[in-house]
Amino acid sequence: MAAPQDGPWLDDAAGRLIRPYTVSNGRTRPSTELDLLTMVMATGAALPMHLGPEHLTALGLCDDPMSVAEIAAHLRLPAVVTKVVLSDLVDCGAVLTHAPILQHPPTDRDLLEAVLDGLRRQL
Repeated sequence: MAAPQDGPWLDDAAGRLIRPYTVSNGRTRPSTELDLLTMVMATGAALPMHLGPEHLTALGLCDDPMSVAEIAAHLRLPAVVTKVVLSDLVDCGAVLTHAPILQHPPTDRDLLEAVLDGLRRQL
């Protein structure tokens, strides 16, 4: 028999108490164009009072530039919900976004096929 819990939702297996659609107020589209590699950085501007705890957590992660994908992972939210949260922060001037700076040109198809062939040979 399982040990009694201190409360109904204190177990890690219970998952999130607040559903993702609640975090975004049911919105599924961000007001700002963001992709997973978009870099986000805090501006230091004052926040409006109506923002939720996920907004504050996301803002705290943006002291140094961080990608949307990394923020989503830290928040443990789906990417689309994270984009809505971040677009709220962009709209109120709390964060700035910019496209990532690629140090190297994108990988070409021939190299990717060679890597895939090598991996297949290992199996």
